Amino acid sequence: MDRAPYTRGVQLPQLLTRRILIIDGAMGTMIQRYRLTEDDYRSERLRDHPKELKGNNELLQLTRPDVLREIHEHYLAAGADIIETNTFGATSIAQEDYGLSRLAREMNEAAARIARACADAASTPDKPRFVAGAMGPTPRTASLSPDVNDPGARNVDFETLRAAYLDQAQGLLEGGVDLFIVETIFDTLNAKAAIFALDELMEATGERLPVILSGTVTDASGRLLSGQTVEAFWHSVRHAQPLAVGLNCALGAALMRPYLEELAKVAGDTFVSCYPNAGLPNPMSETGFDETPGVTAALMEGFASEGFLNLAGGCCGTTPEHIAQMAQRLSAYRPRCLHGAAGAFTARSAA
Repeated sequence: MDRAPYTRGVQLPQLLTRRILIIDGAMGTMIQRYRLTEDDYRSERLRDHPKELKGNNELLQLTRPDVLREIHEHYLAAGADIIETNTFGATSIAQEDYGLSRLAREMNEAAARIARACADAASTPDKPRFVAGAMGPTPRTASLSPDVNDPGARNVDFETLRAAYLDQAQGLLEGGVDLFIVETIFDTLNAKAAIFALDELMEATGERLPVILSGTVTDASGRLLSGQTVEAFWHSVRHAQPLAVGLNCALGAALMRPYLEELAKVAGDTFVSCYPNAGLPNPMSETGFDETPGVTAALMEGFASEGFLNLAGGCCGTTPEHIAQMAQRLSAYRPRCLHGAAGAFTARSAA
């Protein structure tokens, strides 16, 4: 396969020193707007599958790719520089719940190809668009017990996670991503398995793509679910030399502010990203969250004015309207300056 598209990832460090780049918004929120049925998820291919499949959004790249294309196109039209693949739960571990672990690799490759075609169609010399391979945390955690009566119990081990992430990353790479995002990290040991798998893949292929690591502060304690502070999280993953480190999900921008400020200080030589939820959950809202596009964009503008941001986007509850207003407002601000090396990512192509 032609590897030429992947080389575009080397543009990112330079672009990030010139302007705040925009990541897309929520995929699940947008999929909900289509009110898809069991038949949409199942299609003829899985007509006789014994388990219910509705809600397995990662299956849509195989059964309703038209839905994903349209969502990607909306985010690109809104001004997103980076679109994420629809692969948050496309690991063999997550797909076990649906009895579809065997399709995980195919899901990743298909999702990357869909996003790649959309990004290429929207790219111009002045505004290149990038595809990020999304790698979620999996529903199992290596650091926490699933049984409150047995703190030492674990339902997954490091090697199982590593193998699942490697399979996912291989599919994403084959599909044509420019970078990887290990996101919604609530257990840093899970993230370390993903980091290990990515390094293993890059050593094997000779291609070194940028990696973004994005943690999730789960409540007002300012800690990840596995107990780390934001500073501790950064120090435990900085050896990976990510292109960027950031925060996403769980909180809206207002509640995320002190933790983003802390991260922007401690990760001085690395770009910082932020893509919060659209405020707090609100079942009466069309998106299920309470912030309008203008509110979310104004909060993100505040982050930009204080020098916290290099990349900005949206997580749960955000839509192309949120991203469009964010892109417009943030275009007036310079990106956060690094203190030290000009970006941790160094391109390395195949020999």
